[in-house]
Amino acid sequence: MSAKHRPTFLILLSLLPALTLSGLAFGQQTAKDLVTRGDAKAAKGDLDDAIADYSKAIELDPNDGDTYYDRGNAKREKGDLDDAIADYSKAIELDPKDADAYHNRGIAKNDKGNLDGAIADYSKAVELNPKNAATYFNRGNAKREKGDLDDAIADYSKAIELNPQYASAYQNRGIAKKARGNLDGAIADYSKAVELNPKDADAYFSRGNAKRTKHDLDGAIADFSKAIELSPQYADAYHNRGIAKWSKHDLDGAIADCTKAIELNPKHPNAYMTRGIARKDKGYLDGAIADFSKFIELNPQFAAAYTLRGDVKKDQGDQAGADADFAQAAKIGGK
Repeated sequence: MSAKHRPTFLILLSLLPALTLSGLAFGQQTAKDLVTRGDAKAAKGDLDDAIADYSKAIELDPNDGDTYYDRGNAKREKGDLDDAIADYSKAIELDPKDADAYHNRGIAKNDKGNLDGAIADYSKAVELNPKNAATYFNRGNAKREKGDLDDAIADYSKAIELNPQYASAYQNRGIAKKARGNLDGAIADYSKAVELNPKDADAYFSRGNAKRTKHDLDGAIADFSKAIELSPQYADAYHNRGIAKWSKHDLDGAIADCTKAIELNPKHPNAYMTRGIARKDKGYLDGAIADFSKFIELNPQFAAAYTLRGDVKKDQGDQAGADADFAQAAKIGGK
């Protein structure tokens, strides 16, 4: 090597350790760089690569609870609930005051069906951060699923107090009120939800159900129709509109709506049942038997379906078939 080049080489060589230690040599990335890249990938829905970046970041910095939290979110979104819970738990171990980690671990437990565990985590999150409306909302959902309707209503009300624009909290409080038999209160909450989010098909659907229960059939049909306008694939909205039409003695309309519901969801047992009843009322007995039979195929332990099919068979003069269905209904009903 010439004397001219030797000093430059020595200078560069002397700088390499410093460059390596700073994380810049050969394009080496820091844990922070990896987390930032992982966040961007997660936002794009590239969850596997996001998880890989978070995992590399954890290798470089295993004491950063936020990275475990981020990886837990990506795993939960993928449906890897056990792994997500493990990551949230590690985040909590590293930072016992991380309210968000408790909250999201509660969501993962809720998704696994562990309602008591979810409620415990939501409650800890509320203790650490009593101003997060979403935590009250999610705890309300878990309590409602457990049947604790009054406590659920209290949580939804707290969420609304903290965030008066929380349309979903109004809607779910309405569901809880309807389950408690407070139809007027439910309708008022659904109406507020619709006011705050007029594009929410579920809110119209829920209000339609409450109106149908109150025998406001025209109002119910209008709400189900709006839900269908907003979400044309909404099989339950077609079915429930069919029930309301049947109640108004619009048998053709009921049959048409149930047929559409079945087209959208061929495994919708109640749509077959409602259409079967409407067909029976119209005197289309073969069609009614076919619908009751399909319902039984999907839900073989529902005694009333056998009774209904037996009634139609009796009307057709098939006494033996009718007796067999009545016997099966009695057998199921006696269990």
